[in-house]
Amino acid sequence: MKLRIATYNIHKGVSAFGRKTRIHDLKEAIKLLDADLIFLQEVQGQHDYHAKKHVNWPEQGQHDFLAGETHTSVYGMNAVYQHGHHGNALLSRLPILQSTNFDVSDHAYEQRGILHVRIQLGALHAHCFVIHLGLFAASRRRQVQALIAQIQAEVDSSEPLIIAGDFNDWSKGLSRTLYKELGVIEAFDIANHSHAELPIKRSALNSVKSLFKSTTNHARTFPAGLPWLSLDRVYLRGFEVEQAKVLSGKPWSNLSDHVPICVDLQLQHSANHHG
Repeated sequence: MKLRIATYNIHKGVSAFGRKTRIHDLKEAIKLLDADLIFLQEVQGQHDYHAKKHVNWPEQGQHDFLAGETHTSVYGMNAVYQHGHHGNALLSRLPILQSTNFDVSDHAYEQRGILHVRIQLGALHAHCFVIHLGLFAASRRRQVQALIAQIQAEVDSSEPLIIAGDFNDWSKGLSRTLYKELGVIEAFDIANHSHAELPIKRSALNSVKSLFKSTTNHARTFPAGLPWLSLDRVYLRGFEVEQAKVLSGKPWSNLSDHVPICVDLQLQHSANHHG
């Protein structure tokens, strides 16, 4: 079974300081991705000020507006303020079975959450985690430990797993922790090793470790005009990566401060025949 996924920090659908609305252009661009699952960060669920300022501001929350008629949306509200709120969202063409949003805020000045969505993937249940980690390294480490604990408690090792979003991890230091604890691999690491399979069981970790020595090959996604920091990631378990690409240049360089990642996947053979 093939699957196309994307992850994108949409900067609340506005330009810097909210001067211009970009949400309509974002909707058209996201359609071009033709992705089955779209992991979104900085999604504006409500913003009364922008709604008054911009005459064409959508009446719906951005998650529903971007989903349109082709996808179903799930929204995890994280940051709440007087004039509205924003958070993470998943847009899905596949049936959504269950969703939960977990608060992983590390201090009062950054409200963060992890959105966990369980979807129907053929005969299997797959788990999607939409991530937007904090700006401070210590916060990110604690938030990743919370993510690991949640996955270990709620996701069977035989079930396909996708963790995607904005990790704010410019040092790339979190990947090894996730590799070790969850048996996942980042899509661009595996895309640089042709025909390698992603492990579905932790016993496969020994063979995976040989792929990674001292560096990782994560995509550069920020800032959008000239991407050079690797902030956005797609971690996988139970899939093979057919293609992983960064969508830089126009129109993406004008829509947000990040550019999106798009990954084509094949459900791993052992997962296809599970059970």
